[in-house]
Amino acid sequence: MSYMNPTRGRFTALVAVLLLTLATFPSTYALADAPSIDDLVRSINTIWILLAAFLVFFMQAGFGMVEAGFTRAKNAGNILMKNFLDFCIASVGFWVIGFTIMFGAGNALFGTNGILLQGLPGEMAGVPTPAFWFFQAVFCGAAATIVAGAVAERMRFPAYLAYSLVISAFVYPLVGHWIWGGGWLQELGFLDFAGSTVVHAVGGWAGLMGTVVLGPRIGKFNRDGSPNIIMGHNIPLAALGVFILWFGWFGFNPGSTLSGIASDLIAKVAVNTNMAAAIGALTSMLVVWLLYGKPDLGMTMNGALGGLVAVTAPCAFVSTGAAAVIGIISGFVTVFGVKILDNLGVDDPVGAVPVHGMNGIWGTISIGLLHESEGLLFGGGPGQLGIQILGVFTVVAFVSVVMFLFFKVLDRAIGIRVNREEEIRGLDIGEHGLESYSGFQIFITD
Repeated sequence: MSYMNPTRGRFTALVAVLLLTLATFPSTYALADAPSIDDLVRSINTIWILLAAFLVFFMQAGFGMVEAGFTRAKNAGNILMKNFLDFCIASVGFWVIGFTIMFGAGNALFGTNGILLQGLPGEMAGVPTPAFWFFQAVFCGAAATIVAGAVAERMRFPAYLAYSLVISAFVYPLVGHWIWGGGWLQELGFLDFAGSTVVHAVGGWAGLMGTVVLGPRIGKFNRDGSPNIIMGHNIPLAALGVFILWFGWFGFNPGSTLSGIASDLIAKVAVNTNMAAAIGALTSMLVVWLLYGKPDLGMTMNGALGGLVAVTAPCAFVSTGAAAVIGIISGFVTVFGVKILDNLGVDDPVGAVPVHGMNGIWGTISIGLLHESEGLLFGGGPGQLGIQILGVFTVVAFVSVVMFLFFKVLDRAIGIRVNREEEIRGLDIGEHGLESYSGFQIFITD
């Protein structure tokens, strides 16, 4: 007499029922509910853009750490407060009017529809409009926060908030429309893949105007004009910030493909981004070592950032060898940019102007030289180079004039610099009534 395990028998029966169900299940129902290829592509692109946007958002922390580390302890809270509020103000300003100016339908100078994101199509750049807006909003926040380092340790907090709103809601979106939103420079064929001009040159040259109007910090320059070194209070914190920025740049540049399925382009952009950063750091280190006898960590880190800024515009258009050349030149630009500012009596505490402003120009122009098909050095002729030069210097001139006038008017209206006593005491106490490091300052009372 044979014996069958009851458990095995029940399992066999269950399998038979499932097979019978699948055989009789209407195949048309399954196919009707299956997503189309277009739906899948849209979903992949949306996830990719949002992931990249999250990385770019994290760069706000990187900017904050770099700028706090490169400034003195008595001002660390103030600089972090400014970085924090930059993104808050950029989010609101870009939602209310900035996105309209940048990407709304309009004319060659600015967009006019889409205030509060109303009246826009449900999809832009192949993804839901809210996803595209968020990706662009984090870029806006990055442009705004560059200036915080240039004006560090002496700018009044209310004046800084006013600046942050103006650049986020108006200045940055105008330039963005010209280059990315269908404006006149885009129509000319101007190329800026991820923002060497749109983000970094705008932020860097706005920062220069701020520091020129403010004047240098107390003690930065001697009577003969020679500069003094004012050391930052926490170089490890600054180093952490640089690593965060470097990491976030893999959202900044590869994310600008706006497509999660453009695998070859994403890989190319990522490699070029990393190569320029690494070689920019090495070049800056070697140049400083030769000039001053010591391999300075701060300048080495700024060299990496300079390389990242420079390659942001051309990363999709050049070979890895060309990205290495861009990094080498960015290292020189970073080091000698600091020397030029010191010689001019301009006080930029964190090197924001050389890193972002000067390397933003160099990276944009490099497309006209090193583009794989249109570059002058690759047989493309001078046409693209001319367009790149015209575009970047038009943007620099526009931003410089507008922001210089804005800072001047703001200074007349409310004053943009803290008083001497507050600057010496520290902006943490004077502006915010706090200490970044409890017990750091000792006050003697009667």
